Amino acid sequence: MLTPGNVNDATAFGQVLDGIRTPRLGTGRPRTTPDRVLGDKAYSSRAIRHLLRRRGIAATIPERRDQAANRHRRGALGGRPPAFDKVTYRDRNVVERCFARLKQFRAIATRFDKLGDRYRAGVVLASLIRWLRESTDHSSDRP
Repeated sequence: MLTPGNVNDATAFGQVLDGIRTPRLGTGRPRTTPDRVLGDKAYSSRAIRHLLRRRGIAATIPERRDQAANRHRRGALGGRPPAFDKVTYRDRNVVERCFARLKQFRAIATRFDKLGDRYRAGVVLASLIRWLRESTDHSSDRP
């Protein structure tokens, strides 16, 4: 999902979730529902948590400080805090490292391309280059 640079990523969360297609190893339709979603505090909203709960997807999203303060302020009416697993949340760094590696390409980091299709093609090309570089680096380690 490609959005303008000045749009919050959380606004496109539902569309990204709808676009998930993970092929199965054997035969069968691709999976469209992940087991778990890991997100940063920007994705901590009632709407996103409700969407994930409705689809039966576990969420590991830390609660924002202002949301926790409002919940505490309301006392017993504020409800309980959302479940959060710190150990599982550590796996989110894989995605952040991937973004950091892609942004090493200057055209991706600064978005020189005006058209979305061209920018997306640049991201795909940069991803392919990174993948090819990593696969050749790991193959040299083998005897």
